[in-house]
Amino acid sequence: MGSATSELPSSRTPLRDTAENGLKIVVVGGFGVGKTTLVRSVSEIRPLNTEEVMTQAGAGVDRMPESSGKNTTTVAFDFGRISLNDRLVLYLFGAPGQKRFWFLWDRLFSGTLGAVVLVDTRRMDESWYAIDRLEHHGTPFVVAVNRFDDDSARHSLDDIRTALALPDHVPLIDCDARVRSSGKDVLITLVDHLHHLARERELTA
Repeated sequence: MGSATSELPSSRTPLRDTAENGLKIVVVGGFGVGKTTLVRSVSEIRPLNTEEVMTQAGAGVDRMPESSGKNTTTVAFDFGRISLNDRLVLYLFGAPGQKRFWFLWDRLFSGTLGAVVLVDTRRMDESWYAIDRLEHHGTPFVVAVNRFDDDSARHSLDDIRTALALPDHVPLIDCDARVRSSGKDVLITLVDHLHHLARERELTA
């Protein structure tokens, strides 16, 4: 991505007294795909980050594009909160992307109603594990393509759906993790997807 930075809330937003429903949402994907950026951009509170500066010990282990400029890594999870309306609150957990931390994912999935799989089209192979684990847990998810400025290929969403072997019923959208409105669109898409699945279950019960 370019030099733009994600937006941060200027002040803490208190949880509304009318909030009745809290949904746990997990953001997963490969290393450096933008999970921390997405949580930071949409959170209405200053997010909890467990980022550490990468050292030489990670060289050759954490594979990143040379142009990324990334020098920190999430070692546990990111946490943020966003109120979609007066009653519905999303609690966001950003999972660590490196393979050596994937053992944490199953615990993060506990109690999760839905997930966002964030995809970098330059390294789509790193998205398969996230999709596989979510399907294994039976966790509904949407896929958001985080478009990076130096991605010259610009694959279409149809091409990405084919490459990831995504079923037609799984929502697939573009996003810019740095932009709050774009991140909110991703979360709204997920909530709409969860609502649609719940209605389907009611009709077939």
